[in-house]
Amino acid sequence: MTDLKPVADPSPRWVTDLTNPPPHKSKPASIPDPPGYSSQAVSGPSKKKDASRPPPREPPSPEQMDQLKLKKAWEVALAPAKNLPMTLIMMYMSGNSLQIFSIMMVFMAFKNPIMGLLSTNQAFERFETDSNRGSILQVKAAYVLMQVLALAVGVWKINSMGLLP
Repeated sequence: MTDLKPVADPSPRWVTDLTNPPPHKSKPASIPDPPGYSSQAVSGPSKKKDASRPPPREPPSPEQMDQLKLKKAWEVALAPAKNLPMTLIMMYMSGNSLQIFSIMMVFMAFKNPIMGLLSTNQAFERFETDSNRGSILQVKAAYVLMQVLALAVGVWKINSMGLLP
């Protein structure tokens, strides 16, 4: 009969390391835990997970919610202004001749602000409450101003292309 040798485990070493992790090394006392991490809260089968949970956060007050909504509304209102530098660069780089690329750029320069102006109320209806209606009106005015500024970039482009009389 032939001698049968024990067959080595065919799985790679990393699989064995995952199934049998090395023992936990204790950290030196001179190194503090990073913020938000506690070495006592290391999850394990015998540790309680409920003891390491922070207390639940209390819901924000209506005044705080209005402030947060107003802050997000300002972000929405100023978004068209953040797109203006890129639009200006694209308009400049497309040239002044009548080509399909420059015509498409001019079309987009008019389409986006007009669509933004038509959907002004829909853009801000999720932020508007009875208590912040006056502040949202100011934000809407800033949004309309930014859209008109974006339209002015389109008018500048068609003027530079020689399409305005």
